[in-house]
Amino acid sequence: MSPEAQHLDLVVVGSGVAGLSAAVRAGGGHNHPANLSDSVMLKDNHLFGTDITSAVARSRGLRPDRIVHVECDTLDQVREALSAEADALLLDNMVPHLVREAVGIARSFGEDGGSVPLLEASAGITLGTVADYAATGVDCVSSVSLTQAAPALDIGLDLGR
Repeated sequence: MSPEAQHLDLVVVGSGVAGLSAAVRAGGGHNHPANLSDSVMLKDNHLFGTDITSAVARSRGLRPDRIVHVECDTLDQVREALSAEADALLLDNMVPHLVREAVGIARSFGEDGGSVPLLEASAGITLGTVADYAATGVDCVSSVSLTQAAPALDIGLDLGR
């Protein structure tokens, strides 16, 4: 994995994997999200009846103290989220070559005077593909594979009479 990209685990809230989260941290990874109240996450299904630009502006108006993440499934969404000045882009369900292209678009945007947000690759990333995603130039790669692949421990409590 590229030393520049952080590996984030995705912990489902209430999933009972606190011990796994500690193990991820001990292994050099980072937990994500650290706290669901730290940011506003605009996912594609939140954009029904609106667009990214309007949703980012509304989010900033309602919660100016929060980081605004935008889930992007296409390069057109990446361009719109950049223009809307989102703080972070979640490059979701993109294959590595599209993630690399999205990173290039964001870097060019920055070279033209725009602000480059945090770029995170996510969804469908496995332990076998994480290095490919890290090599695209993203800031971080998030994956559930670290916590979902952990084997269950079967503990029984048998009481004798």
